[in-house]
Amino acid sequence: MPVHPAPGHPGPRPGWDGPRTGLDAERARQTRMAVVGAVTERWAPEQAGPVHGHWQLAAPVGPATDLWALGALLYRAVQGHAPYPEDSVAELVEMVCAEPPAFAEECGALRPIVESLLRQDPTERPDFEELRGWLRSLVRSAPEPEAGFGFLPMPEPDPARLPVVRRRGELHGRHRNPAGPRKPRSLGRTLLVGVLALLAGAVAYAMLFMPRSSEPGGQAGAGPTPRKQSQGPSQTPAGTPESKPAPQTTTPPPTAAPTVSAPPGYNVQQDPEHFQIAVPDGWDRNGINEAGQVRFTEGQFVLTVVPGRDKVQGNPDPEAYQKDKEPELNPYRSSTWSSVGDIKKTTVGQQLRVTARYTWIDGNGRNVFARNFVVALGGSYHVVIVTGPEDESGKVTEVFEKATASYRAGG
Repeated sequence: MPVHPAPGHPGPRPGWDGPRTGLDAERARQTRMAVVGAVTERWAPEQAGPVHGHWQLAAPVGPATDLWALGALLYRAVQGHAPYPEDSVAELVEMVCAEPPAFAEECGALRPIVESLLRQDPTERPDFEELRGWLRSLVRSAPEPEAGFGFLPMPEPDPARLPVVRRRGELHGRHRNPAGPRKPRSLGRTLLVGVLALLAGAVAYAMLFMPRSSEPGGQAGAGPTPRKQSQGPSQTPAGTPESKPAPQTTTPPPTAAPTVSAPPGYNVQQDPEHFQIAVPDGWDRNGINEAGQVRFTEGQFVLTVVPGRDKVQGNPDPEAYQKDKEPELNPYRSSTWSSVGDIKKTTVGQQLRVTARYTWIDGNGRNVFARNFVVALGGSYHVVIVTGPEDESGKVTEVFEKATASYRAGG
């Protein structure tokens, strides 16, 4: 907040009636704190700094301050809470000056923009022209929304439901430890995840157990069943010459056939590592490596299958394994910029399956998009992950959906 210089310094500008001493400036700052309150958007670091010594002029409120407010607003809109704790205005202004904001790890593609806008040094924040170009590029490269989401009904408000009071410790812990556990933030999100889980479970059940009319006899994956040859003499009507018995033949057992039909442009691989999966035509197979991975590749696209490398410790928990231990996601964990979303859990029979979407920047500076699948089978975790360029996320998703729908262990 601007103040007048102390005695002995150049006088104020004509018509400017601000604080005249350091004490007046600090009083004005405290008054503003009481009036504005704990709202992060209103407290850029250059606004929140205390008055040191006898007095000092506060940084002017200009475009950089507005950009800070925009960054805090975007962070709040996407992540559901402010980048700083807002329990106390005194604590808020102190933390804004002393600590960086919480990581914008759930902001997806907006993360680098939000974190740039929330830099503590106003000279390091992007200017408006740079921000405009950044946002235009982001909009042009944004993928199309997944089909079906726009038709889901919104949940009806429940007047009997009390608001969830967020305890102070929860937000502080999130700010100081960004890797802390996340919880659903609204009833609507919980209902959406539940509906998606039911839909995915129904589709998976239909693909596994429903008969397919295109196969003989209407039975999925069933080969022709040879009729048992009669061992006794043939019985004919009285007065009819007994026909010559046909020579008995032995029908060879049917060869193993895929339990699912290959989609157009794909072929179902019966892999030597005892699994089957649908792979796009023309992709190259690389044999199992020292990391226990079988990889199918085509250019920058990679379909990786891990058929039961890591053993389940205790109760199966594919979500925790995917989040903290799965080696295939180490590039995501070590990247300077990364995001995760669309975490979905479905149960098929007794199997808990978890899928998620990841993005990160690899060692060559390329934006990588990945879809990941984990299921516990036979005491081990099985992984299917498809990676490719972020601007080809549609192809990555298509290959992933065909591969996971067809994956069978023990084939």
